[in-house]
Amino acid sequence: MNKLKLSTYIAAEDLQKKVNEMGATLTKKFKDKKAIAVCVLKGSFVFYSDLIRSIDTDITCEFFGVSSYQGNTQSSGEVKVTLDLSVPIEGEHVILIEDIVDTGITMNYLKASLLARKPKSLTTVALLEKPEALKVPCEIDLVGFKIPNDFVVGYGLDYQGYYRNLPYIAQVQNFQ
Repeated sequence: MNKLKLSTYIAAEDLQKKVNEMGATLTKKFKDKKAIAVCVLKGSFVFYSDLIRSIDTDITCEFFGVSSYQGNTQSSGEVKVTLDLSVPIEGEHVILIEDIVDTGITMNYLKASLLARKPKSLTTVALLEKPEALKVPCEIDLVGFKIPNDFVVGYGLDYQGYYRNLPYIAQVQNFQ
């Protein structure tokens, strides 16, 4: 594994505060409704687990595995499905939970894939968005933090599978 030089970008306390705010927003939106929360694997699992615990409504959990980085520091632009949903979502309220939106390609792919399954509603959520990195227009309903086009790890985000376990988001300073 390459040892990366990291600097704290978003502290653990700030992440938890923002996740709780996002959970409160989603609680209001889905009050007295049932929803299916879809976690985009692998990077979103930490954010997803914290977020769903902060949403006070009836939620079932689903997982959608995709890969567009394939071990690199930038998206390849090609989305590969690694795990599909295990239940139909037709007529259901769906909350799509993603860790980071940079090019917009993966999020647009996911939205199109889920909308083709005819949910009653689709709400998109991303912890991080890199507006400068967008290659295609991409609208997200709820964003935690907008960040510059820097490579970040931690809180589920990785570099070659490592650093997901950091309790904060770190900016990568250099590659050795």
